[in-house]
Amino acid sequence: MFSVKEFKKEEDGAILVFVGMSLVFIFGFVALTFDLGRVVSTQTDLQSYADHVALAAAGELDGNGDAITRAEVAAAAMIADEQFFAEGDRALASAADFDIRFLTGLPNDARDEASVASFVTTDPTLAVMAEVTATPRTVFLPFSRALATLLGATPQDAEVSAQAIAGFTAYACDVTPLMFCIPSGWTANANIGSTIKLRTGQANAEWGPGNFGFLDPIDFGINPEGPCAGLNGSNLYICLIAAQGNKGRCVVQRGVDTEPGQRQGIGGAIYNSRFDYFTSTLTNERNDPDYAPGPQVISGWVQPTGNGNGNGGGNSCISGQPTLSTDTMPFPPDDCFADDTCGSLVPNSGGRFGNGDWSNGRQDYLDVNYGAGLDPLNNPLPVNNSDGANVIRNMPTGLPSAGGTTRYQMYLEEINQFSGGPILSNRSETGRAQCSTPASTDPDRRTFILAAIDCAANNVQGRAVDVPVEEYVKGFMIQPLANSSGTDFDIYLEVVEQVGGAGLGGSEDDGIFRDVVRLYR
Repeated sequence: MFSVKEFKKEEDGAILVFVGMSLVFIFGFVALTFDLGRVVSTQTDLQSYADHVALAAAGELDGNGDAITRAEVAAAAMIADEQFFAEGDRALASAADFDIRFLTGLPNDARDEASVASFVTTDPTLAVMAEVTATPRTVFLPFSRALATLLGATPQDAEVSAQAIAGFTAYACDVTPLMFCIPSGWTANANIGSTIKLRTGQANAEWGPGNFGFLDPIDFGINPEGPCAGLNGSNLYICLIAAQGNKGRCVVQRGVDTEPGQRQGIGGAIYNSRFDYFTSTLTNERNDPDYAPGPQVISGWVQPTGNGNGNGGGNSCISGQPTLSTDTMPFPPDDCFADDTCGSLVPNSGGRFGNGDWSNGRQDYLDVNYGAGLDPLNNPLPVNNSDGANVIRNMPTGLPSAGGTTRYQMYLEEINQFSGGPILSNRSETGRAQCSTPASTDPDRRTFILAAIDCAANNVQGRAVDVPVEEYVKGFMIQPLANSSGTDFDIYLEVVEQVGGAGLGGSEDDGIFRDVVRLYR
């Protein structure tokens, strides 16, 4: 037996004291890690859910009148997730699991901490972002509760939530900086094959259906490697409309800036280069490949007789003011334009939107260009019996909705059937370029992609800022501009299709469209 004096000197087992104390800290740390892990895991689950719900909702915010309704449906129905440690249902899959509100933007706060209360909106045309707050969940903390009980404190659990803000932006890249006014409710895909008579819009005057103008190119940005790099003023507009190739960058569809259709130095000549007619501001661009005409240039124009090449005189390059051909004609507009009945056939169109019926004009086009024995002036014409011409003549007729052909489809068939050779025979036009070398091989050289805008709803009167684009429309230029020297003119386009816009992402023809949905907070 040890004496007290010997016991005081005995050191065996002293390490157990330190081991015991260490074990308390180790087990305490393990317990804390366990509880904290449950909290962090739940936070991650809720944050992931809030992020995905916000992204799903934001993807519907395209500025249309039903955008918020669609966003709420997408948020409630598209996303299903789970959480594993919080009390209540594990599933995260319904509107009960989050709150949502819509924003017009975000405050200018680099730390993303400022309140967004002043940006909340219920207007679907203004909503550009969705803020989603996950419904708070309680996480049971067993070890923390045990420790609190041992210490005589009130046991506490953790309440966890998460918040996310996502936004939607639709971009149109490298499109023609042109816009036109549409009747309320008009859509391109419901009017494929119909003609629009675009008329230059006046400054400081109310714009109606069929008026057209420019989009501010500063919104787009100019491709520094493209044909318009380094240009400004009128020369920049001329290049952006008349040239081919990658010219511009991207513009936000929700808010474009418009300008009048009449501008100093910008006339119809910048459109007619597509028909191999170079005059006025485009005179010196005849042999510039950036301004090459299209592969089919039937214009119904010929070199004036006074220049040594009258009608039927060799398909020469038109160097002066052209005269009308008596044995060729361009694609005609819808028949209602000839009858002056478009206004009654297409309500609220101002008489500038057709209904797609060009059956009479189609027959005239075939008879004059491919031979029926008589031209419109009842003069005998030689009949073109080439196989290609017969294919063109035998294409289906009727309205596009009835399975017939559009002018654009016939144009493509003409280019395809004649394989680079003359399209018309025994006529004063061959249908191929005579002035510019070389001509473009791209059939869409005669198409534009234009922004369709509800001018009445947005009070467009020439210059306007942040005007929403209803959709982008691909239009086919069916004939050259008759008044090519002035700044007040009409453009006849056939509707080909809707491109991009209205939630349609991807690349389309000359333009590139991107729907960008991303998280901001």
